[in-house]
Amino acid sequence: MNETVQAPSQTEQIYNRLRENILALEVTPGARLTERGLEAELSASRTPVRAALMRLESEGLVQRDGRGWMVAPIDLGEVGSLLELRVAVESAAAGLAIEHASDEDLEALDELLRSFDPRDSQAAGHRMGTDFHVELVRLSENPFMVASTVDSMTRLSRTRWLEVRTEQSRALAVAEHRAIVEALKARDAPEAARLVALHITNTQERLGASLDEERSKSLRARGFVVLRGLPGAAR
Repeated sequence: MNETVQAPSQTEQIYNRLRENILALEVTPGARLTERGLEAELSASRTPVRAALMRLESEGLVQRDGRGWMVAPIDLGEVGSLLELRVAVESAAAGLAIEHASDEDLEALDELLRSFDPRDSQAAGHRMGTDFHVELVRLSENPFMVASTVDSMTRLSRTRWLEVRTEQSRALAVAEHRAIVEALKARDAPEAARLVALHITNTQERLGASLDEERSKSLRARGFVVLRGLPGAAR
């Protein structure tokens, strides 16, 4: 018996489109949004537009701005806190992955890395990084760690987009991912945890470099709103 595949609802379609545009920085942080404007732009009615915005609000991607809405600014203080959370969760998850993951599981994680070429697009690099970290934590068999990681990666998505903008930065990330996998395959929990923490720290440093004074001015010139400071970044 053939099953009918249900088409996405209008709310789902609007949510997916807005979320993709926000994460890809096609809608700038700090940009004002109105339900009426989105209705006209998306040829949609008010209720699904509002429902989509509320869903994006729960992910920290938009926030209320008086009677309207605003794309959430990039808050570098929040970014720093999320990276600290990732160090704690993913380092612990690496140890649990060594306990629970089979050799086949780890080989599949390695294959995920081999399928990516740093010469691929920025979007591909962003997607690969997300997939790698979520799959690594999934091997811990702890659903709460997985949920925390998915949420953190979503909230960091716009800044991670900046961090993987060059082929060199993508190549560095892949090299660090590969070192983590080698430690997992060797069943060396302390080394795997150390490399996970080092990788996330290096990510923070690369992000800081991408937001140096000159680049930060360039982002602001495009209308981006960047709040507070991150070690190594312009304030």
